[in-house]
Amino acid sequence: MNAIKLHWFLPTSSDSRGIVGGGHGANVVGTAAIRRPDLRYLTQVAQAAEYNGFESVLTPTGLWCQDSWLTTAAIAQHTETLKFLVAFRPAAISPTLGAQMAATYQDITGGRLNVNIVTGGESAEQRAFGDFNDKDTRYAKTGEFLDVVGRLWDHGEPFDYEGDHIRVGQARLAHAPEPRPEIYFGGSSPAAGRIAAAHSDVYLTWGEPPQQAKEKIDWIRGLANEQGRNVRFGIRLHTISRDTSEEAWAVAEKMLDGLDPELIRKQQEALRRSESEGQRRMLDLNRGSVSDLEIHPGLWAGVGLVRGGAGTALVGSHREVADLIKEYIAVGFEEFVLSGYPCLEEAYWFGEGVRPLLANEGLL
Repeated sequence: MNAIKLHWFLPTSSDSRGIVGGGHGANVVGTAAIRRPDLRYLTQVAQAAEYNGFESVLTPTGLWCQDSWLTTAAIAQHTETLKFLVAFRPAAISPTLGAQMAATYQDITGGRLNVNIVTGGESAEQRAFGDFNDKDTRYAKTGEFLDVVGRLWDHGEPFDYEGDHIRVGQARLAHAPEPRPEIYFGGSSPAAGRIAAAHSDVYLTWGEPPQQAKEKIDWIRGLANEQGRNVRFGIRLHTISRDTSEEAWAVAEKMLDGLDPELIRKQQEALRRSESEGQRRMLDLNRGSVSDLEIHPGLWAGVGLVRGGAGTALVGSHREVADLIKEYIAVGFEEFVLSGYPCLEEAYWFGEGVRPLLANEGLL
């Protein structure tokens, strides 16, 4: 097995000991006392991730959370080696400005930026950002955005670009970002697959069972091979890891007990209106029911009852969680973007319990 990368998550909407739901049309709700995403708390989470050996922290993007660029640039001043996987929406800024922001970010952080391109799955939210395109057009525009950004980062001569959706004249940066940020990209629709294959360094998907997730790998790898490109694969999961399996499942059950049936109904109703194919696949895993949520040994779909986006968790003893990660490695995943409730404490549970097991087997 090849060495893998472990990433953590920065909860820029809020954090809690219970499930925090939000995104993809669902309201931001907490099932226990909410921790506000102020700079002091988010810095603690980032420092915990750094201390426990995570490569980077992913930040979300949307109206329901803090701006990812500003938040992480501030936190970077309180960390030393931690990288930041900054999610942003191409529709909200020009490609030249986005490329310039990335170059500046590399300067002020010593090269600790990678980017997660989020085209945007919900038209209502996109309109709030001034983007009135339909979904397929948004992906086409994202492809042109990344064409321009890539040429700017190549730092050749000033160039003109005229696509169907983006136009720039004599574009060039004062200097290229050093190092060049890697591009993470997700999406389950045909339009998303084409863009991922053409532009991503890492294709990032939500946590379906290993064999089901492997279908995504085979799909994107085939599209990338047609273009002579190699793409790495990452998966986004929550984690509940404890000294024993019984302790871990007790935590999951407590989270489930904290979910009001009416809250589940409302969140599921909102999430079913999502235009995201990936969100539909997450809903298919839990079916809106509190029963039969262990959809694969150690993989729990309870989070997705109220949370938009990533809706599954690795649950078990440290050994069991490590072994399940190895199942994902075996089907082709090399990067794991993890989180827990709350992100601060779970960074230590995983970092002290699971990470040493993976390291001892030469996987890190």
